[in-house]
Amino acid sequence: MSKVAVVFWTSGDHTRAMAEFVAQAARGAGADVDLLEADGFSAADVAQYDALAFGCPAMGSEVLEEDVFQPMWDEVKEVLGGKKVGLFGSYGWGGGEWMRNWTEEAQGLGLNLVKDGVAAEEYEEGAAEEADLQELGEALA
Repeated sequence: MSKVAVVFWTSGDHTRAMAEFVAQAARGAGADVDLLEADGFSAADVAQYDALAFGCPAMGSEVLEEDVFQPMWDEVKEVLGGKKVGLFGSYGWGGGEWMRNWTEEAQGLGLNLVKDGVAAEEYEEGAAEEADLQELGEALA
């Protein structure tokens, strides 16, 4: 059984709901899953997981949240090595540029992305992106 961490930051409930959906999909595929907020996660935690999903909404001018999530991401991305990785998040405007940039960064680092980043505009239960989130959770498991 694989061990999966779903690490997220949210300013509302959209990205949290996405994180819960990814965690549920990974559990349904047989993984042992921890759902964790970004402010309590560090590079030291990465070793205990086979796969990790990271969720952050678009902030400001289409960037990752800068006070909590970005510093955590900058720390952990260096130790993700051969782990399976997934990215997801919600946005309210801007068309998802932050996710394209984040995905390109992860690919440039040689991370093992199991799926292109999943971005949803104002994600809510029943959104079309749930099929992608399901695939992401299953691929991480």
